[in-house]
Amino acid sequence: MSEMTAEGGHGAVPMQGIPTVNDPAQSRRDWLLYEVFLRGKRGLNHVHVGSLHAADDNMALHHARDLYTRRNEGVSIWVVAATDITASSPDEKDPFFAPAGDKVYRHPTFYDIPDDVPHM
Repeated sequence: MSEMTAEGGHGAVPMQGIPTVNDPAQSRRDWLLYEVFLRGKRGLNHVHVGSLHAADDNMALHHARDLYTRRNEGVSIWVVAATDITASSPDEKDPFFAPAGDKVYRHPTFYDIPDDVPHM
């Protein structure tokens, strides 16, 4: 007869040949950290709304949906593993962005934006 467990409230589940973790909390500590971005309406940008831990990308997407769109707040969700994000340092703000400062033609003050263009 094979070993059985009812851990998690799912009834008796055969455990033969399935690797187990003695400390479930330890396995959750090993989950990846994901950053969650949500787009509120079509045509708007995705906005960072929070972070969560998940075992994989699909779990992160489902948890993000459950956590951040309970009241139909969004139309699109992005989840990104925090380890995949590379960001500039706030300490290097001035030297990092200085090259763009002398290109004034890139600023929108040089262009006429039609009144019927949304979100500008």
